[in-house]
Formats: sequence, structure tokens, C-alpha cells
Amino acid sequence: MKKCLTVRPGDSASFRNLTRFCVGTGRVDLALHREYQEQLKAVQELCGFRYIRGHGLFSDQMGIYQEWGPPFAEKEQWYCFTYLDRVVDAWLESGLEPFLELGFMPGGLASSPQTLFYWKAHTVPPRDMEEWCRLVRETLKHLKHRYGEKRVETWPCEIWNEPNLPGFWEKADKAKYLELYAATVSAVKEAVPNMRVGGPAICGGEGSQQWIADFLAYCRDQKIPVDFVTRHAYLGQTPEHKHRYLYHRMNAPEVLIAEMQESRDIIDSFPEYRGIPMYITEFNTSYNPFCPIHDTHENAALCAALLSRLGDVADGYSYWTFGDVFEEQGIPNRPFHGGFGMMANGLIPKPTLWAFSFFSGLTGPCVLRDDCAVVVCREDGGYEAVLWNWCGEEKQPLELELTLPAGGDATVLLEAVEEEHCNPLACWHAMGEPADLTEEQLRFLRGAAEPRRAVLPLENTPEGRKVSVTLSPNAVTRLKVTPVNRSSDPGYDYSWYCGS
Repeated sequence: MKKCLTVRPGDSASFRNLTRFCVGTGRVDLALHREYQEQLKAVQELCGFRYIRGHGLFSDQMGIYQEWGPPFAEKEQWYCFTYLDRVVDAWLESGLEPFLELGFMPGGLASSPQTLFYWKAHTVPPRDMEEWCRLVRETLKHLKHRYGEKRVETWPCEIWNEPNLPGFWEKADKAKYLELYAATVSAVKEAVPNMRVGGPAICGGEGSQQWIADFLAYCRDQKIPVDFVTRHAYLGQTPEHKHRYLYHRMNAPEVLIAEMQESRDIIDSFPEYRGIPMYITEFNTSYNPFCPIHDTHENAALCAALLSRLGDVADGYSYWTFGDVFEEQGIPNRPFHGGFGMMANGLIPKPTLWAFSFFSGLTGPCVLRDDCAVVVCREDGGYEAVLWNWCGEEKQPLELELTLPAGGDATVLLEAVEEEHCNPLACWHAMGEPADLTEEQLRFLRGAAEPRRAVLPLENTPEGRKVSVTLSPNAVTRLKVTPVNRSSDPGYDYSWYCGS
């Protein structure tokens, strides 16, 4: 199949690129791990995200909520911010600011024994709402004291995570969530008056849109602040399980975009909330951390399609997650295991990382947007394009011919993420899928994770300058068309050895 795309002088296209807005992490205390910090640094160098969001700020692993009691003293509550400071410091050193998610419940405040995940997150309401609110207030006051109020008030604050699922919020009790939201928002605003707050952080599924409508109606009627609305978005359909792994077909990207637009329309149906930000605080293909699609080129191509359109329906979005230091269903024991991350353990980039890196570089005015391409004009007068070929089940190559306006001498730099190259997963499979990698294997896989790089010819024609590229199935490619100002050193003759 061949497709021809043309950019004419003066062309412009709508494209709201919010790729750098936020990225997800696992539970936040994992930031204490060396591998986590190394992965985050590597991802930040390529993508430059602004915010980071994760679970478990108040879970027992962070140790913020403490109880002291008999036989040593009378029972009392106090707070320990040692790990919180280390986590936030590590994020800030990586150029990231927290997108705070307030949850889960400390064990000492839990109203029932329900837990989730192997690390036993307490996903229940507090046994005492005022003690919960005091915990929130004192934590935010500490952050304000340590990092400054002007900085902390720029950190968005989301109340809980996916309360429409009974695993994440006991019985998915909407009334109790609304009660928690109201009390928590009051505590937040008391501690940091200008901090932006929002929710309900619901996932998709039956009744999810009604949750948004009921949430906004409650906040309106009770005059409770809501500065933004959050929800989650995943492409996976009904799953099939094989041992601990999960497999499912993917919805087309336009299905997810339509679902997000419905949420946007519900928000705007309330005159009081028309136009307030909607953030997709989690998105990915599969919602399971042991789904092999996350390690593949298809994941990268699907993400490229989403990144080209999510800005149409949301004011920010956050991929779940940046790396595979992630433990909801146990500690991963193999470098490739279908983890959410853009980077496999062992500092091995996955194809999806490059999709985000490519889109992060699209910073100029958009001159073309198609269902397989976004092209922007660079500050230097050149062009930059991201191209993708998500195929679904029909794996066919795509021939693209891109025609640009006439101009001076230029070069086309190509970076291609495709199954024939930039495929550490295939190399690991050929190695026998070892659970423990030697240093030699690690070096090889990291090298195999690099995109194919090449210089393409730019043909001058009466219609303009043309460049042709073939995208293999599920490939994601970046093209940089940059002006060339030649300045050869006298006497240096490249062609003498190369025969050109």
C-alpha cells in the first residue's frame, strides 16, 4: 500500500502535543531503588516529562503514618517524612514535579482488612475521617515547608485512584468516595489554599461515565471545589489468561478517543465546569502488568496513534508507566514479562520509549496531521515528522511519500523502530529467554534496542522536495529534514576513498 502526503506553503494543521505533560510510576516508594532511578534518568533524557504520578503515597511502605502505643506509651499518631523526602528529592533531581495522588489508606487508619496487590495496599475508607484529614494536612504542610508554597501549589492533587473498582475502593461505594473527596479537598485547601484538586480518577467500563456526572453534580450541589477532572483509558478488550500472563485484542485508537470525548462532553454539559481541564492520569494498551503487548512494536505504534490525538480530548495525559520497576502482582523475575514500562529492567529500552521520545521532539507548528503521520515545522526552517503503521491483524507495509515545499539544500535523518531492527525482545527470545542476563547479554540487548538510523535522499521535483520511506508493520519512524550549510575543509576529499 502506498500513501502520498503533501505539505504546501502556508499549510497548518491542528495538533495539541501534550506528550511531556506527565508519566506514571508504580507505587511511589519504588523510587528508593537504584534501578528505578537509573531508568527514570534514562527516560527523562529522551522524553523530558514534567510531572510524575504514582500510587501509595500513604501506604505503609512509605511509613508516613505512624502509631506509638503500649507498652511504651499511651497510643498516639505521628508522622515520618523520611522516605517522602527521598522520593520527592529523587523526582526533582530528574526534572520532574509530583502529580500527587492521595492514597492509599495507612493500615493503622483502615476501616476494614481489605487489601490489594501483593504489597497489600489498603483500599478502604478511613476508620476516622478527621485522622485521615489531619494526615493529609500535615503531609502537605511538610511539603510546603520543605519545597516552598509557590512550588508545591503547582502540583496537581488527585483524590484516590479508580474508586469505581471494588478492588481499589471497598465495594466501589460511590457515596463513601464522595464523602472522602469532600473531606480531603477541605484538608488540602486548608494546608495549601491554591493547590488544584480533582478526581474521581475512574477507569473505563460500565457505569464509568455516570460516575463523572454524579461526581460533578455532587461537587456542584455541595459547593465543593473541583479544579480538574481525571479518568483513565486503556485499549484492551476482554482478556484471556495463560498462567500469570494476560492476552487480549486491542480496540482501535479511535474507540478510546470517542470514549474520552464522551467524558469531555459530560464535563462541559455542566455550566459550572465547562472548559475545566480533563486529565487522563493513566493510559496504555493493556491494563495488566503481565501482558506481553507492552514489550512489542504494536504497543509503540498504538501509542503513536494515541499521542497524535489525545490532545484533542484532554488537557494532559500520563502513560502508565515509565519503567518496569513495578510490583503490583509481584516482583518481575525476567527482563521481558509484559510490564507496563517503556524500559525493561536492565535498562533496556522498549519500542514504546522511542515513540514517546519522537513525539516529545515535535515542538514546532504543525503543518500536517494524518492517521499515520504528524509533521511540524522546525525553528531552523526544516521539518520534523513522526510516522507510524499500526496494522491490527493485517500486517502490511506502508509506503509513504512525503512532499515538502521547495527549498534549499537539506538532509533527511531517519530513525526507525521496526521489528527487523530495534527489537531487543526478539533478540532475548533468540537467546533462550534467560531470566538472568550476563553483562555481555545486557550490552547486546541495549544495543539491539537502538533505532535504525540512516540518511535518506531528498528529491527535488516540480511539486516540491520528496522523500519516500517504507514503514514495516507496526513501525514508528522519525524524520528530520534539516537545512545543510556545507563548509568543507580545503583538501579533504571524502570521495577519494568512497568512490563517489
